[in-house]
Amino acid sequence: MAHAKNHDFHILPPSIWPLLSAFGAFVMLFGAVRWMHDSSSWLFWAGLVAVLYSAFCWWSETIAENKAGDHTPVVLIGLRYGFILFVMSEVMFFFAWFWSFFKHAIYPMENYIGTEYVAPAIHAVDPFHLPLINTLVLLLSGCAVTWAHHALVHENDRKSLINGLAIGIVLGVFFTVLQGYEYAELILHEGWQFGGDEFFSNFFMATGFHGFHVVLGTIFLTVCLIRAMKGDFTPKQHAGFEMAAWYWHFVDVVWLFLFVAVYIWGTASL
Repeated sequence: MAHAKNHDFHILPPSIWPLLSAFGAFVMLFGAVRWMHDSSSWLFWAGLVAVLYSAFCWWSETIAENKAGDHTPVVLIGLRYGFILFVMSEVMFFFAWFWSFFKHAIYPMENYIGTEYVAPAIHAVDPFHLPLINTLVLLLSGCAVTWAHHALVHENDRKSLINGLAIGIVLGVFFTVLQGYEYAELILHEGWQFGGDEFFSNFFMATGFHGFHVVLGTIFLTVCLIRAMKGDFTPKQHAGFEMAAWYWHFVDVVWLFLFVAVYIWGTASL
């Protein structure tokens, strides 16, 4: 005999997706390590497929739960707190790269000849050309996402919501294309290389992982755009879009720190 629900929490049914996603992540990491040691890459790709499939199915179920009315205000608080903790873990991830960058730039421990540190013989990037353009592109995309959020929450304007998301996505793709062009110029024409020197390693790892996060954020916004075009999201129920906007603004802020620290201060000190 069914009983009426007398609480605001959502009791989740048993699910295979947490276990499958964790197993896929382990296989992907294990495969990546083997790939880096000149082994086959098929294990990495198999784990990646498992992670992507689990994410798609798991998040599809979460969307269905929202449409069924299971995301009460209490549940939404838990979802938001969980996403905030996820963003904080991302902050610490980038903090590690900034720590490595500043440590090796201010107090290098290798590449000494006698008592003098020999900086890598490279052509410094002019931060006020392509990097500045990329900065403006990413900031404008953040403005577009903010416009979309304001249109939904304060005006319930679905047309502006869709337009703002579309503009933010296009600018995000444009940022990725420009960064790919920058990498090609640095590697093919300026002689930069992955590894070999602390500056090269920190530059490509910090900016490269940020570029990877831009790609993930663009996919996140694209999913929100598809949902918005299907009629999802209301001024009261839009947690998925809100989290996408938080993530995109996090990506913006990290890039500002990278632009100032790596491009302006870092290359000027070479």
